[in-house]
Order: sequence, then structure tokens, then C-alpha cells
Amino acid sequence: MTAITDRSRNTVAAPVVVPDMQIEIWSDVVCPWCYIGKRRLETALADFPHADEVEVVWRSFQLDPAAPREATESIAAHLGHKYGGGEAAGREMVDRVSEVAAGEGLAFGYHDARRANTVDAHRLLHLALAEGGPSLQGRLKERLLAAYFVDSENPADHETLTRVAGEAGLPADRVAAVLASEEYADEVATDAAQATAYGATGVPFFVVDRRYGVSGAQPTEVFAQVLERAWSESQPLVQVVGQDAGGEACGPDGCPV
Repeated sequence: MTAITDRSRNTVAAPVVVPDMQIEIWSDVVCPWCYIGKRRLETALADFPHADEVEVVWRSFQLDPAAPREATESIAAHLGHKYGGGEAAGREMVDRVSEVAAGEGLAFGYHDARRANTVDAHRLLHLALAEGGPSLQGRLKERLLAAYFVDSENPADHETLTRVAGEAGLPADRVAAVLASEEYADEVATDAAQATAYGATGVPFFVVDRRYGVSGAQPTEVFAQVLERAWSESQPLVQVVGQDAGGEACGPDGCPV
């Protein structure tokens, strides 16, 4: 866990409702550890007594910004070429991380998923945040991750992105307009720059209340500890002095004289 001093937050149109705790997560929709980390955080939040007062916002980070818009190579083949051993070795890598994912209730099956650019998926995530806030963005994030890791769908294909965005609840006209333009491209780049400023060298990277950074898909217990610590520091207990020492005070029954 890394201490972070910048406490600034996004500004939105009035009225502004500031959550008691905000968790920002830098991740990519083709990052298996990002999906695993998402589940582990959600498990920790399920047992966190103040979960209803926690806001989760997804930030953009591209693991492979040079990936092509037109997907041709399978992820297994790409991993095998990148790390050696060919496609068979790449499939073994996918198998190993899929075993870990299964322990979190995730049924990965992405050996044949294609290496492709994810910038358009990230632009839609920014659209979702603008249109419906963290709740809508969270639904889209889950569907994008499932589309890739469970269904081996192409994260750059506009037809796929349009369908997934519609399933999440985004308005079709806005999805079409964003995909036909470069809208939110600057926001994607800004997110990546902020991750670098925080010192993040990989994802997932979690930032709690702009104060604590957690790198990687840590065990659920680690997330639980961070949540408790951040909450206790943002909601300090007030020590009452003199309550039993006879000091006069007014109460619901009036004021003693």
C-alpha cells in the first residue's frame, strides 16, 4: 500500500454528492489480473460494513497501446511469441491464470481471444461515467471483461462494443457518436498520464481516496485491510472529554439551571 498525497477529485455539474470513500481503479479490459483483482475487491466490499458509501470509478490504462485495431493474432500466439515457446506455451500461460481466476468464481476461456487495441472500449467507459455515473460505468466494465475473457470476443470490434454497451444500458445514439469520432480520447490519455504520475508500472492499480495506492490483484484480505484503514482515517472517532465530570449542557429535556 502506497501513501498518496493528492486529494483532488473530478468536478461534476451541481449538485455534487461526494461519497465517503472513492476507489479509482486503473485497468485494461484485456488484463486477466484486472478481472481477478476486480472480483477480489468486490469480495472485500461485500463484507465491508460501509460498502454503500463507497464509490468505484474505473480509469483507463492500455497494456498494449500499439495493438492493432484489426485483430488477427490470438492472445495465446501473441504470448508465445512475446515470451517464447510458441502458441503452446502461450496457451499454458492462459491456463495458469485461468486456474487462479476459477478460484474467484470466474470461468475464463480466452485462448482464442484476439490481440486488439482497447482505446475504443476505454472511450466508451468514459462515456458511461459521463452518462450514468459509476454505476453505469461499472456495469459496462463487467460486460467488457466478460466479453473478452469468457466469450473470447474482439475488444476493438465496433459491432461487439455497440452490443455490449447496449446490454450495459448506454444510449445507442451516444455510443454510435463516440465510436464514429475521437471523443474521450483525451480523457483516456489523461488517465494514463495520472497512472504514471502515481508511479504505477502495471495494472490493476487501485487508489483509495487519492491517499493510498494498491498495486496488483492483491488477496481479498489486503483489500479488506486497506478499506478499514482508509475508512477509519476518513471518519475518525471523536473522543468525548468531561461527559461524566458534571459539566452543564442542554439536552432534549431542556437546560438545567
